[in-house]
Amino acid sequence: MTVSSVEAPLWRDRQFVLLASARVLSVLGNGFARVALAFAVLALPGAGPGRLSLVLACQALPQLVFILAGGVIADRMSRSGLMVLADVMGAGAYTGLAVMVLTGHAPLVAMCLLAVVAGSATALFAPALDGLVPLIVPLDRLQRANGLLRVGTNSSLLLGLALSGVTVALVGAGWALALNAASFVVSAVLTVRLRVAARPRKKASGWSELREGWQEFASRQWLWVVVAQYSVVIAVTNANVGVLGPLTAERHLGGARAWSVIVAAQAVGTVAGAGLASRVRVRHPVRVAVLCTFPAAVPIALLGAEAPVWLISAAMFGAGVAGDFFGVLWATTIQQEIPERLLSRVSSYDWFGSLALAPLGLLFAGPLAATLGTRRTLAGCATLLTLATTAALLSPQVRNLRTDGEGRS
Repeated sequence: MTVSSVEAPLWRDRQFVLLASARVLSVLGNGFARVALAFAVLALPGAGPGRLSLVLACQALPQLVFILAGGVIADRMSRSGLMVLADVMGAGAYTGLAVMVLTGHAPLVAMCLLAVVAGSATALFAPALDGLVPLIVPLDRLQRANGLLRVGTNSSLLLGLALSGVTVALVGAGWALALNAASFVVSAVLTVRLRVAARPRKKASGWSELREGWQEFASRQWLWVVVAQYSVVIAVTNANVGVLGPLTAERHLGGARAWSVIVAAQAVGTVAGAGLASRVRVRHPVRVAVLCTFPAAVPIALLGAEAPVWLISAAMFGAGVAGDFFGVLWATTIQQEIPERLLSRVSSYDWFGSLALAPLGLLFAGPLAATLGTRRTLAGCATLLTLATTAALLSPQVRNLRTDGEGRS
């Protein structure tokens, strides 16, 4: 492991600054929404774990259903243009949710439909963003750029999370959701100003391009093994952050403010982790990335044990550091190893596989907590995460891959 040499700052690059600014503002709003949406649903008359699971599952399911289409579309059209469209969709969805919560008229069907729109926007946005970064940043500066982007967005998320609990407590969840909607609008305005060279129009059908992306994805063992691992990891962590954590906080830790402190601690850790990853070079990035997943099980186990808030927060900080070290290494490895013309499609398979179990995790977290108890459900989640990560390390390519960027063309 080595520390990279000093390079000219990317903040002098107008394109990178526009992209980073758009992401920072958008994620700031998401920080508010992450806490606000859960407590907005729980505050509605007759709401409980089952209703919260249903709304969050409706948000997660479209991310799974439409992510592959998002990858094909992003490889066929302007990736920045697709990101703008996704931002507009997100703004509309969260505006609707905010209005319903603020007026007190929030039918379950309407909330679920708007959650579907928000999830669909994410499905379009994520592969486009993954494919856009290498178009505006030189290959040899990708890890630095990915790290700086994550430092900015994680700092913004931290601010949103730090303010969200107070906002929910003082003025209600509806205004926090409204701030998220406004952040999407500003993000769209900034993204429109990006100037990216036009890409060749594709003559092949969408289905053939989807198959080509699958062949590239399936040919790399390190890629599909880690994606399979993360299908379990994301299902477990989403169930924890979306349902089980808020339930535990509501019943045993003091409610929204306590949970806001816990998730904010994780956000602080992600800032530190991304900053470290932007400067450190490792010989085997996939192996190191997978090892960085283990700490995510610790705060889940501590929640199950109903540990003190400060101890859970400390564990969440550590998980945040390790998690974003994983994120920077993983994104950079894919951008270096996958040809640019296939990047959004391969990224969409990465997202699809990683999110495959996320809706089930959210959908069943509430009912399992009601049947088995929150403590047992959290203990089971921590065990599943640990087993999945251990299994990924059995792959020779995961342990031994060394990136050199030769996969790009």
